[in-house]
Amino acid sequence: MRPRSRTLAAWLAVLGGALGAHRFYLHGLRDPLGWLFVPPTLAGLVGAWRLQNLGQDDRYAWALLPLLGLTIAAAMLAAIVIALTSEERWALRFGQPPRRAGWAAVIAAIVALLIGATALMSALAYGIERFFEWQLKPAQTASAPAPPQVSSHRPT
Repeated sequence: MRPRSRTLAAWLAVLGGALGAHRFYLHGLRDPLGWLFVPPTLAGLVGAWRLQNLGQDDRYAWALLPLLGLTIAAAMLAAIVIALTSEERWALRFGQPPRRAGWAAVIAAIVALLIGATALMSALAYGIERFFEWQLKPAQTASAPAPPQVSSHRPT
């Protein structure tokens, strides 16, 4: 196995991590965990497309879109872990001699933290909101009060 750059792996996780780019760089194209990133990302992109074209009331959109946010958040977590791994541990695992990664890895970790937190909170907020709206719709229609009766009698 040839040596792998920690900085490059961190930036691949930030830029293409939702599709498993960092896993493929570190472990090759036969990495099963890298391929596990692809289906939920594509499903989330389908959810985003459905939301854009069919509106917020599309049930498939609210079910699929959070997958994209969760996949992005997982990739950003991987970027943070990669960027903050010690030089000695990285050298033992990926064969690169110990050396300082520099500010590029730290900046990748900061960017990953910002993107990951935003993606995770957005996915959770959207998914939970839509779930509760979906749960409340049948209850609201079943227990809706009857419309007020209009009386022709006038009090005098």
